Amino acid sequence: MTTEAFAPPSTKSQVLSSFDVADFPALKGLEEEWRFTPLKRLRELVTATALTGTAPQVEHGDLPVGVSVTGGATVEPVLTPFDRISALAFGSAAGATLIEVAPETEPEQAVVIRVVGKGGEAAAARTFIKVGSFAKVTLVLEQTGTTTLADNVEVVVGDSAQLTLVTVADWDAGAVQAQHVKLRVGRDARAVHVQVALGGDLVRQFTSVEYTGRGGDAELWGLYFADAGQHFEHRQLVDHSVPDCRSYVGYRGALQGQSAQTVWVGDVLIRATATGTDTYEINRNLILTDGAVAHSVPNLEIETGEIVGAGHASATGRFDEEQLFYLMARGIPEGEARKLVVRGFFAELLNKIPVEQLRERLGEAIETRLAEVGV
Repeated sequence: MTTEAFAPPSTKSQVLSSFDVADFPALKGLEEEWRFTPLKRLRELVTATALTGTAPQVEHGDLPVGVSVTGGATVEPVLTPFDRISALAFGSAAGATLIEVAPETEPEQAVVIRVVGKGGEAAAARTFIKVGSFAKVTLVLEQTGTTTLADNVEVVVGDSAQLTLVTVADWDAGAVQAQHVKLRVGRDARAVHVQVALGGDLVRQFTSVEYTGRGGDAELWGLYFADAGQHFEHRQLVDHSVPDCRSYVGYRGALQGQSAQTVWVGDVLIRATATGTDTYEINRNLILTDGAVAHSVPNLEIETGEIVGAGHASATGRFDEEQLFYLMARGIPEGEARKLVVRGFFAELLNKIPVEQLRERLGEAIETRLAEVGV
């Protein structure tokens, strides 16, 4: 297991941004942003200049009043790619799937959108979520099936709106995904993103946040469970450029099996104009078996001292022996005690998902994985 903490080689405010894939140099795996990623397993996403495969199918049931889903839409981007694969996805996607929530809309139930991969050649996709001012909604994007996919998800949360976005990567075993999620948070708006990764061969997800007005609040939560041979990589960039905004990043992962690997890199940039910022980020990893490796790299870049607070933490380790001893001393068998420790490890994040059926299904998936190695 590996835990790392060091400053990035250059400021995040000066990275290359472009919609043209040709502006980005060929990937070699030595770049800071790609040094943990097994590039060969990304297949054509590394070398292609265009993606021609069929994008995953978007499915949904009846939609509540005030919520619409439109395929092939033309929308102005809020994300300017700052890596080669994100630019490749933009150049190759045939329009966007537009999910729109009208101002002041408050659906009683979560809106569930299913993204189903059908296999075939490497593909690109673009999803655009627009939440109107004073709306309050929970959206779930469930990603299943098989695919080799480069995709961008752009999210605009209007002034005083509240969005809880849950994205679940539960792909089939051979699937590959490189995704960028961009959140633009309005004045006095609140965005909560819960990112879950369970399925797929390689899933690399980059989430970035920007603010457009004072009082913006963003919480990024992540839950991932890597099994033998899986590679899950999560990166965040929270860009504080507006005064009096808040962010919190909390990711937790478990790993088991030979060559299971996870990567978490959390970057927070507080610009000179972002006085009154309050931010914190933390990553925790639980190693369940030998042969698994977790990389954890928290970074803070602060350009002003006039802030409420800024901090980060990272921890990677095996079972807490004191917790096991406590449970076993009360007559609980070791196997069951280990399950209880893992449940407790993930409980906080599962409770962030305001959809009971989905919480139960994810909990059952975790239980199944634990049973595979006798935990």
